[in-house]
Amino acid sequence: MGRRRGGGFEAVWVIGERWSARSQELRDGFSRNGIPIGFYDAASGRGRQILDELGLVSPELPVVVLRFGEERSVLVNPSNLEIADAFGLVTPIPAGEVFDVAVLGAGPAGLAAAVHASSEGLRTVVVEREAIGGQAGTSSIIRNFPGFSQGVSGATLAWEAWQQARLFGATFVYMRQVQALSSENGHYRLRLSDGTALAARTVVITTGASYRRLDVPTLEKLKGRGVFYGAGVSEAPAMRGRNVFVAGGGNSAGQAAMDLARWADQVTVLVRGESLADSMSDYLIREINAAPNVGVTYRVEVVGGTGTDHLESLVLKDRESGTRRNIPADALFVLIGSQPRAEWLGDSVARDQWGFILTGPDLLGDGGGRWRPDRPPLPLETSLPGVFAAGDVRQGSIKRVASAVGDGAAAIPLVHRCLEAMAEPV
Repeated sequence: MGRRRGGGFEAVWVIGERWSARSQELRDGFSRNGIPIGFYDAASGRGRQILDELGLVSPELPVVVLRFGEERSVLVNPSNLEIADAFGLVTPIPAGEVFDVAVLGAGPAGLAAAVHASSEGLRTVVVEREAIGGQAGTSSIIRNFPGFSQGVSGATLAWEAWQQARLFGATFVYMRQVQALSSENGHYRLRLSDGTALAARTVVITTGASYRRLDVPTLEKLKGRGVFYGAGVSEAPAMRGRNVFVAGGGNSAGQAAMDLARWADQVTVLVRGESLADSMSDYLIREINAAPNVGVTYRVEVVGGTGTDHLESLVLKDRESGTRRNIPADALFVLIGSQPRAEWLGDSVARDQWGFILTGPDLLGDGGGRWRPDRPPLPLETSLPGVFAAGDVRQGSIKRVASAVGDGAAAIPLVHRCLEAMAEPV
């Protein structure tokens, strides 16, 4: 994990197909983690030259080259875990270690929980499946976060919070996700995707939410080849001179549109509703209205598209008349609402019909009926005593970075209350 602070050194090379979903995923992941990256199309002269110098003939793409340290590491079509291992980020957890609190997810809520827990002397572990910062880490600039009058990028916020938590002693487990949560010997056992397990007295679930899919087969096939889910900060410079569309009407869509407008010839925001006022902050609406190369089309939804190696056109449906039209398009960025990353919990924790985790009073009566202890549930506490949920994964959360940070911070005093009740030394 690092931040690029000037200079042109490329710490990592990625050699792959230009319009490949995996190549795009790697570019985005390295960029979100602040690692200076150079991408080279395997079909270009420079790309072929690098592969020749590495002695690779028709390798399985993409190829990742780590250009720091005494010896360069060359990874052929590596998994995220193999990349983390090559970076020295796969730190084994000693057998038998029990953490005071396990934080599941390193978005704004998870990082806030980690900072407050570790700063107060709790043995803290954070498990992150993708990149530090979550969805917020993809935002090029957040203008309404308190204390930053000129705005701040999501990546910068995430980097500073990550640094704080590390300096306070938090342990980070990268490129792995929790697959199951169970109770064992009075602690919670977290089974990870690499086959290992962690033990913790309390848990804070901050796995956040992912962008909903379009469920349009022709466009799903073009993911990474002109169709992108999320803000796609790493892809913005590649949009120079292109005709770009953003599907969505929330703040994330507005921030993405303004970032893309710095590069693209034209950016069009596609909105299902009749107005942006109900879902987007006023400052973003004003910026969009003032931008000469940003337009908004209302009452439409994306129902199709064409393209072979790359997106070529979109099919838009008018939600009032039902008529469809085909329009040329070079890229589509999809930010159409959130889906909680909580499916891995199964039935172990009570959730609502949309999959968001129920907490606090919502667990009582008709709100869930899953609470069993002889005390009321604490705010943010799930149906499992001592397991809390914060941020976008929680039912009723406000989808804003500042509120997610507040959720994560508020969870830690509740963790203290649970630990004190356990009558075990902390």
